Parts: sequence; structure tokens; C-alpha cells
Amino acid sequence: MIRLVIAAGSAIVRAGLQSVGASAREIEVVGASSLAGLAAAIDQHQPDAVLAAVEQHQDEPPEELIALAAREGAPAIVVLAPDLQPAWTAEALRAGMRAVLPGDLGTREIVAAIEAAAAGLVVLHPQDLAVVAAERSAPNGVVQALSPRELQVLAMLAEGVANKTIAWKLGISEHTVKFHVASIMAKLNAGTRTEAVTQGIRRGLIFI
Repeated sequence: MIRLVIAAGSAIVRAGLQSVGASAREIEVVGASSLAGLAAAIDQHQPDAVLAAVEQHQDEPPEELIALAAREGAPAIVVLAPDLQPAWTAEALRAGMRAVLPGDLGTREIVAAIEAAAAGLVVLHPQDLAVVAAERSAPNGVVQALSPRELQVLAMLAEGVANKTIAWKLGISEHTVKFHVASIMAKLNAGTRTEAVTQGIRRGLIFI
């Protein structure tokens, strides 16, 4: 049995997703919350999976989901989002989310995604497969594009700003900052923060 927590900003959307989970024999909906309250819901219910609906277009996956996906022992997170773009999907996967899918999927497709994610698989919409696969298979010499938030973090790293201060300035958690730093280093093929800054300067991503 897969223990599932539902997360969405709207009570109506949460109710709809709860009915989706309840329709499957192998899924038990153990809780529901807003995205802001999801961390507490996970701690309380200890689910195997989370079904989270992002109800408006965002340039990046929500900070709450990024931070939760990066936690040790985090449940499999399945995200439903409108206006999906491959870059958004790739960012979510780097954060550790298991499935990123359009919000207009039917019940059977959503249930199948939850079951697959809980089993340790990654689930993507077909339109995202080619771009995400290309990004993941890029050779070491190829630098992947940084997201707008990563460029902000990189600029602060160049100024010598500590993670705690970066978190305060951007209104995110220190854990999320660490995730962004790790992602920046991976994209720039850098072994240290200093090397990441150096690469950023050489490639015109930041100026000092």
C-alpha cells in the first residue's frame, strides 16, 4: 500500500486529487495540505509519495518542493503543473522530484505516475523526454544553462556572501541555497565554489 499525501493551494483542487488517490486500490491517502504546510504533513504522516499540484505558471519549481525533495529519506514527489517547459522539468528532476506532469492528466495516468514514482522510477511527459535526456547526457565539457535563481546565487557567491545570508536575501531556506550551489557547480563542471565563480566570470554569467 502506498501512503500518499496531497498538496495544493486550493481546497477544491486538494479534494479532487484526494478522490483520484482514493480511486486506486494500492493507494491510501493519509493527509492533505497546502504547499506551505507540506513539510509538516510529511513529518506527521510519513508518506511514501506526495502528489502536489502547482496551480499557476512559475519559472522554477516552488521552493517548498525543492527543499523537500532534497531532504534525506524524502517521499517520492509527483508534481502536476500547467504550462510545463522542459527547463522547468529538468530543474525539478535535479531537485529530486520523481514525476513532473501536466495538470490536465486523467485519473488513470496520475495513479500510474504515483505508483511508478513510489517504486523509484522517474515519470515524464513525452514532450519533455528528448530535452531532459539530452541535458542529462551532455558531455562534461558542455555547460548547461543556469536558471535565473541560480544566476542570483552565483552572483552572491562571487561577492563572498554566506549561504545563510543568501537564504535571507532571497527569502528561501539555507537548505535550498545549498541545493542551488550544488546544481551550479554541476552545471559549470566546477569542483569548488571558487571554481564555479571563476567559470561564471569567464563565461560572462557574472561580472565583478
